[in-house]
Amino acid sequence: MNGPKFVRFFSPVIEALQELGGSGRPSEVRDFIAKRLNISELERTELLEGGAPRFDNQVAWARFYLVKADLMDSSKRGVWSLNDNGRAIECLSFDDALFLFKKVHAEFQSDRDATEELSQQEEIVEETIAPNDTTVSDDYSYRKKLLEILMSLPPAGFERLCQRLLRESGFEKVSVTGRSGDGGIDGHGILQVNPFVSFKVLFQCKRYGSSVSSSQVRDFRGAMMGRADKGIIITTGTFTTDAQKEAVRDGVPPLELVNGEKLLDMFENLELGLIPRKTFDVNIHFFKEFQS
Repeated sequence: MNGPKFVRFFSPVIEALQELGGSGRPSEVRDFIAKRLNISELERTELLEGGAPRFDNQVAWARFYLVKADLMDSSKRGVWSLNDNGRAIECLSFDDALFLFKKVHAEFQSDRDATEELSQQEEIVEETIAPNDTTVSDDYSYRKKLLEILMSLPPAGFERLCQRLLRESGFEKVSVTGRSGDGGIDGHGILQVNPFVSFKVLFQCKRYGSSVSSSQVRDFRGAMMGRADKGIIITTGTFTTDAQKEAVRDGVPPLELVNGEKLLDMFENLELGLIPRKTFDVNIHFFKEFQS
């Protein structure tokens, strides 16, 4: 197959959004594609060197190029949506998708005065974390660096960092137990919803480079039964599909799952350990109509 592997997801992304009514959350789009293309559990949980799920990253790259090709709108609120051009597409063949990729990629690289061969650039893009907005910034590697820092922390340090994260997110009386043999429970806290309602929450921190399984979710739920109203599992890795289903299985208390990507998003939203700065990328398509 010519071109980067994520090109095969151009058409499925469009189809998913059309089925979802023109817009959808990234997770909804990924779930649709995985079901439509029969993506295996192994492929969904395979990780890049930086720790991000390869499948999720490829779908994100497909979305990025569709935005650049003026088939999707950008969003700062985590919602992907088709524009009029995207909604008008009835069928996008792989050859059409590959043509779109090469056209957008050539314009983008030309704007940056790239000198590498296209095939070399494709390989680099394939293994790079996709941006979560419409800009490609050399500084986007901060997410990879942040994840590397999280992975390098000692277990106790990662637990204290999760404690700080929960406090910054509005939890009160957050404590790290620091005890082994407690069913995987690393700490507890109180979430005060309003003056009348509060929840006791137990949390587990997993500094993983792999996936959390359904059995680990069940073990944590078993350990928290009768001790708290809510449970949270925080990991730098991912959760298997079975683990995600187990977390919301009928008849048992639901658990909140925070994977590595969501964890990085939380650090961004809270600006925790990150110094924000603003930059711009030139929108080449905006100037097209003025070039003739």
